[in-house]
Amino acid sequence: MSATHLPDTQNSVDTRQIIIDKVGIKDITHPITYIDCDGNKMPTIGIFTMTVSLPEHVKGTHMSRFIEILNEGPCEFSAHNFDRIINKVRERLKSDTAHITLNFPFFRKKKAPSSGVESIMDYQVTLYGTLNKGEAQVMMKVVVPVTSLCPCSKSISKYGAHNQRSHITIKAKVAKGKTLHIEDLIDLAERKASCELYAILKRDDEKVVTERAYDNPAFVEDLVRDIAVDLNADDKISYYRLESENFESIHNHSAYALIENQKC
Repeated sequence: MSATHLPDTQNSVDTRQIIIDKVGIKDITHPITYIDCDGNKMPTIGIFTMTVSLPEHVKGTHMSRFIEILNEGPCEFSAHNFDRIINKVRERLKSDTAHITLNFPFFRKKKAPSSGVESIMDYQVTLYGTLNKGEAQVMMKVVVPVTSLCPCSKSISKYGAHNQRSHITIKAKVAKGKTLHIEDLIDLAERKASCELYAILKRDDEKVVTERAYDNPAFVEDLVRDIAVDLNADDKISYYRLESENFESIHNHSAYALIENQKC
């Protein structure tokens, strides 16, 4: 039997009259090329979740079409044109809405503060895209590892202060008509930390980052408040959710703080 004569069960009528908000594929791994803020193309690996809404009268969606979209030519995009692939999903699946969540490691070259030796830092990034009745919304989330040094420990100790690695997580919705880069959020988090991290440090670099952290102590509360000041003033961002988790070096728990703001 030829394919043209096979039954198309997905397109048969469903009589239960219930709309499905999201249906599609979850956690498919696929190579992508991400274009950074300078136009550089960065090959990496993405994990996609792709869904559409399903009308009450249609039995099922066409799952293979999601995969076909990823396999059509180079899967290449940046944060500001991510809505193109979302619209492609909506059109191909003939739906009013489409949603894509994409997780991937973002790599960035950094120079050590004293020696200047270059190394590559990785950051975990998530892009969220929604297209609903012609209106696209894009959100991005980045997890930035940094160093935080405890102000209390510094003030009461004779010989130093305890510090630890921290994760600053910023999830931001891009304001309509604006362009926001992943690097903008990374730079902001690293500026406000006690000190940023590097993959390679020579001895003179270790001295610099240790002393820099000591000169910039910050509670977990300080980290989120300092970053929130800049996020509040940034007209490229209409909403944000900001978290900091300090993996305490002298406690068997983490310190944690969160600020969320729907600006407009």
